[in-house]
Amino acid sequence: MKQNAYKEAGVDVDKAAKLIERIKPHTNRTKRSGVMSGIGGFGALFDLKETGYKDPIIVSATDGVGTKIKIAIELDRHDTIGIDCVAMCVNDLVVQGAEPLFFLDYFATGKLCNDVAEAVIAGVAEGCHQAGCALIGGETAEMPGLYMAGDYDLAGFSVGAVERDQMISGEAIEDGDVILGLASNGVHSNGFSLVRHLIKSHEGFDFASPSPFDPALTLGELLLMPTRIYVKSVLEALKVLDSEGHPAVKGMVHITGGGFDENIPRILPSGCKADIDTGSWTLPPLFQWLRDIGNLQPSDLSTTFNCGIGYMMICAPEHAQSLIDSLSASGESAVQIGTVSAKQESEPSVIMHDMDKNWSA
Repeated sequence: MKQNAYKEAGVDVDKAAKLIERIKPHTNRTKRSGVMSGIGGFGALFDLKETGYKDPIIVSATDGVGTKIKIAIELDRHDTIGIDCVAMCVNDLVVQGAEPLFFLDYFATGKLCNDVAEAVIAGVAEGCHQAGCALIGGETAEMPGLYMAGDYDLAGFSVGAVERDQMISGEAIEDGDVILGLASNGVHSNGFSLVRHLIKSHEGFDFASPSPFDPALTLGELLLMPTRIYVKSVLEALKVLDSEGHPAVKGMVHITGGGFDENIPRILPSGCKADIDTGSWTLPPLFQWLRDIGNLQPSDLSTTFNCGIGYMMICAPEHAQSLIDSLSASGESAVQIGTVSAKQESEPSVIMHDMDKNWSA
């Protein structure tokens, strides 16, 4: 098929080629040890040996941004959505103690707009820069007829590594351990189908409306705050060691889809439960407002949103303060939010204590 015929069918390969040239400066700023090739080839090359690992376990993750993208499209603001995509992947990787090494993105749209695509991918590069990993390749797909005008989707794929004897599995978590919570940066990238539904169905509000609790920002700007990338802070905290020279952190949790109830059990050994003190931090105003306009129950919040806690660490009590000090030095706001206790067969794996008292309107 001739190239002009393909263009008439809705796919502009020349525009796609120009996009590759436009995004090279963004990918170049993410280069790190191990990168062997630039973007544009059939496959991206990475030399794991060059990174210095001796007995590495490879860890991989993939994720997207969900319907948060619809807010970016509606506001024509695309510079942060790529950070979200990276964050959703690399925050999952570091739960195992893995350092993210490289990242690939998948950007799909009905009709390619290079200005939009470049802004999105520049955000991906910024997220990679924050996480210390290389944007090593990706795919841009123009698929007329599959997406409505102006729509696009974004997904990411990350690969990391951790030394075998430094891997964080959660197996050592036991009765009496404490749970530390790291503050989130807003809604992050989960629960946006509910967020969009609440705002669209609430008369007098749209994404361009001033925030009722932070008038300096619109609701859209507040909701587009990118997912916080915890990687460098967590990797630094993993340098806090126990008496045997292993990381003092026993387990970690990235609070994503499913909120507290679904994510915390993923790291707990059988026979353990998490007791979360919902009064140990203040439910941020954004979540209070969503609760109020949607008449949401506290259980709706805990099973849908991060509620102000985007990441958790579990450790023995004697290491809690050292970890909090390390996290604070890295710019995180961290507090003890709960404990681990023995679980009876009939008990749930997560108990949100005093939730009705602390999170009700």
